Amino acid sequence: MATAPAPALNAYRHLMRAARIAFQGSRLVQWVMLTDQFTAGDAPILTAAQLQIRNEFRQKASVDAADASAAIKHAEDVAKVLRQNVVQGQRTEEGKDTFKLRIHEDIERGDNESIKTAGKGTVGGGCCGGGGKK
Repeated sequence: MATAPAPALNAYRHLMRAARIAFQGSRLVQWVMLTDQFTAGDAPILTAAQLQIRNEFRQKASVDAADASAAIKHAEDVAKVLRQNVVQGQRTEEGKDTFKLRIHEDIERGDNESIKTAGKGTVGGGCCGGGGKK
């Protein structure tokens, strides 16, 4: 991405920041410490994500302008998904399926209208045409 250093650098920074937001471990680790449990949080995942981002940008450091533009767009799209759609969760109690979620201000929240109206057009009223009744 040598042909467009400023947009590439901005995309790199956006992606690293999005990874930090998505895989932030400090609050989760503090909460776990308060409950006398031990966990490393998402620190290993954050480290792996940062390493992957660095490697991808290094591999694409000398591509032509068209490929650089596509790679920058891809990086920005990935950053958007990480920032808006990845939610951290920690099991609250062993053996139970309840989780404490870290939902921050960038997480996308919908009104669920598409889910509410999804089954209305099917023949049997349920998913796949069946009504769930035999």
